[in-house]
Amino acid sequence: MKATVILFLTITLISQGYSGSADTLLANVSDEEIKALSETLYKLDHNRATASDLVIDTQTLIASSQTGSQVDHSSSPLFQQVSSTLLAKPTYQALLNLLDNYNRMTGTAEVVPSQEEQEQDTFLQLTMNTEIGIELYNFLNSKGVYATQSEFIQDLKMMWFGLYSRANGQQDSSAFEHIFAGEIKGGKVSGFHNWLQLYLREKDGLVNYYSHSFNGPWTTFPDVLGMQFQWDGYFKEVGSAFIGSSPEFDLAMYSLCYITRPGQRCYVSLGGQSLGIQTYTWDNSSYGDGKKYIGSAYPATP
Repeated sequence: MKATVILFLTITLISQGYSGSADTLLANVSDEEIKALSETLYKLDHNRATASDLVIDTQTLIASSQTGSQVDHSSSPLFQQVSSTLLAKPTYQALLNLLDNYNRMTGTAEVVPSQEEQEQDTFLQLTMNTEIGIELYNFLNSKGVYATQSEFIQDLKMMWFGLYSRANGQQDSSAFEHIFAGEIKGGKVSGFHNWLQLYLREKDGLVNYYSHSFNGPWTTFPDVLGMQFQWDGYFKEVGSAFIGSSPEFDLAMYSLCYITRPGQRCYVSLGGQSLGIQTYTWDNSSYGDGKKYIGSAYPATP
């Protein structure tokens, strides 16, 4: 009955020329529903890393007051072992294919050839056809947000991969680049909230892990770390990320929070533990009928 009412409201708004965001529809998504869905997504993350897939050495825990000190407190790499079998899984491969597509310097326009656009489509199709992606779509469909899975995936493509300008008026950024790949803006690391990108760049010798100022309460993966590190000469004061999660889990959790609580602190539940996820809307440009791109999203550490 609730879904029918929401669908009727959607049709009514459209017939009246309504062209705003989905905020009106999503006002009926309760905090309890978000927590329940996030628990389900957590349990469905069958592609997450196991203890035999991933071994990390977090080393020094520093106080939040020390995060800007730029002191290397850790003599060893963060990632001690990452299973090649894990990285060979289809959604992981799809993510890895995307991470080398970007110029990390803001102010330089991104060029997206057809091959890279196909890689975007492959990533979205593979991740959203997992149990996690299907569960997320079914929930949003039940709320009248998306009528079909293809509509859902097309909207994800725009909010995640649509280009906008962070500097000099250039089409130099996107949500995916900022959150998953990372950027350099104003002489500092901006974004960079994905553990696979961190692992790859550390393996390449470009990331030097310094310390962590937050370690979540989880004893298995996914975990959450708030980290300090240097990326090829540029410093990240607090780079929070899920650790050991699958690509589809990251994409689904951030998308869930952005769609239901855009520009707010979204509270989820993972394995019985509460976590805040902060999202930001990009308000300087839009797509479609005034929809906002994702500005940023990350696990919010205390």
